[in-house]
Amino acid sequence: MTAQTHFEVIIIGGSFSGLSAAMALGRSLRQVLVIDSGHPCNSSTPHSHNFITQDGEKPAVILAKAKEQVAFYKTVQFYNDLATAAQKNNDGFKITTKSGKTFSSKKILFATGVRDLLPDTDGFANCWGISILHCPYCHGYEVKNEKTAIVANGETAFEYAKLISNWTKDLKLCTNGKSTLTPEQTKTLKKNNIEIIENEIASFEHQNGYIKHIVFKNGEKTAVKAIYHRPAFEQHCALPEPLGCEHNEQGLLKVDFMQKTNISGIYASGDNQTPARSVAMAVATGSFAGAAINKELIEDNFIY
Repeated sequence: MTAQTHFEVIIIGGSFSGLSAAMALGRSLRQVLVIDSGHPCNSSTPHSHNFITQDGEKPAVILAKAKEQVAFYKTVQFYNDLATAAQKNNDGFKITTKSGKTFSSKKILFATGVRDLLPDTDGFANCWGISILHCPYCHGYEVKNEKTAIVANGETAFEYAKLISNWTKDLKLCTNGKSTLTPEQTKTLKKNNIEIIENEIASFEHQNGYIKHIVFKNGEKTAVKAIYHRPAFEQHCALPEPLGCEHNEQGLLKVDFMQKTNISGIYASGDNQTPARSVAMAVATGSFAGAAINKELIEDNFIY
């Protein structure tokens, strides 16, 4: 809880990117409020990888340590709530939370991530982030050379298969229905010993989230140790759009090289503005956004 209601910066989202921005701003002596509802996208993932000094650590452990370190900077405050409304005014912005609390700030950073829209196929959600994966850089080493499947189709499937073939040669592509690969793509994948299975998927057999078999609607099944899939997603926070922030064709927030959106005073960092979803990328963009916001505040206040 905080009695203070006006800040220089409000960060909406207190996961890796938001905390990284908060540290940069705290070290810049800025009055910062981090509003977070406590639902990180990677909450189902048992271990985080490819983040230097923290490789293999549990995401929740990294977050707890990060928040403890950010809290050292006394100009940074935290509020556990869901931001539900945002307004732009002459002085900056007003944020209202689910509990009815209102805060104001000169700048806003949306570090709100995205929400994966998982298929409703039986067993998928149980395995998501554990043995059904999205990123080989984050998790590929742990399942290297194992029996692996990709669930995708068309151009996405072709490029995904090329990528995953670096980690395992025991690879199948499940198109979950008729393949939309081009004849040339099909020929190329077969040259690389990547089997294409067009059967529709009925379920994913697993044990405590670890995949055992893909079960098809025709009754057949195939044994696998890992699956790669890139689900559709939506923005975790709906507030940027009514403020006028633009999205690209992928549904991600548009930002420039300074992490600024098209609306003055509004920044974005982390998964909500890049397809390169990883802890390292979230931290990097958050840290840079914090520095960029501080620079803009300096410019706003400096007397020429």
